[in-house]
Amino acid sequence: MPVPRHPRPSRSRRLRHGLTAALTGALLAAIVSPALPARADGADAAPRLDRADPDGAWAGYSVGRSATEDTDRSGPQLRGPGVAGMDVSGHQGAVDWPRAFADGARFAYVKATEGIGFTSDSYPQQYEGSRAAGMIRGAYHFGLPDSSTGAEQAHYFVDHGGGWVPDGRTLPGALDIESNPYGDECYGLSPEQMSGWIADFSGTYQARTGRFPTIYTTTRWWDQCTGANPDFAANNPLWLARFAPEMGPLPAGWDYQAIWQFDNAGVFPGDQNTFNGDPGQLERFAM
Repeated sequence: MPVPRHPRPSRSRRLRHGLTAALTGALLAAIVSPALPARADGADAAPRLDRADPDGAWAGYSVGRSATEDTDRSGPQLRGPGVAGMDVSGHQGAVDWPRAFADGARFAYVKATEGIGFTSDSYPQQYEGSRAAGMIRGAYHFGLPDSSTGAEQAHYFVDHGGGWVPDGRTLPGALDIESNPYGDECYGLSPEQMSGWIADFSGTYQARTGRFPTIYTTTRWWDQCTGANPDFAANNPLWLARFAPEMGPLPAGWDYQAIWQFDNAGVFPGDQNTFNGDPGQLERFAM
């Protein structure tokens, strides 16, 4: 398998969709998606959280709010209402978590693993430090679908810090699946193969932890490399990456996002995020 060459692949490629996504998103979302392979573990699908339900884990806020609706710039930067958060990797090294909490961050995702051969040396300080500072935190895995199966990478992720426990302080693990920083954008896989790989990872993670993973992706990459597959939205919360004043079109299948990563610089170290709900909903999402 390819050896990861740095702790956090550059996100410049994943954000090229910008105007292209705005022009092509609607067309791509209409593509008929391939059927996902049957779940090997036979587990039932998790119930979908309806955003119209006030008790839903991230219900209550519309998507695509404009930059004019941001919060006061003297505090945490948000795109619309929500809860401010951040994500970090080895590039940030040791993070001053008490300072980030004082500045308004209430949740964090921390890179744990990549493929089946890389673990972040910064993970212990970042993962435990964020919780010690008072944040709700979770781990994420950078997927390399051309190096091993989805199941193998899900096991590697869980075995190296990416698990989940129902303590109200741990977010479900996240699969970072996006443009390949090492080669072919779609990892040499067809949309059907890519959808199957993601389903393999998701089902294995759910079998190991009891939670389906959050999926981090961009609209352009998802619609191109999975064939605009909409079949993940019922189980997998969306963590949308788009550095822009507005989210633009969502990946096929999702009607709303759980988290929006809207900038790579701001008040907090690492990337800037907004959770689509209030603090109580964030805690229920962790549970």
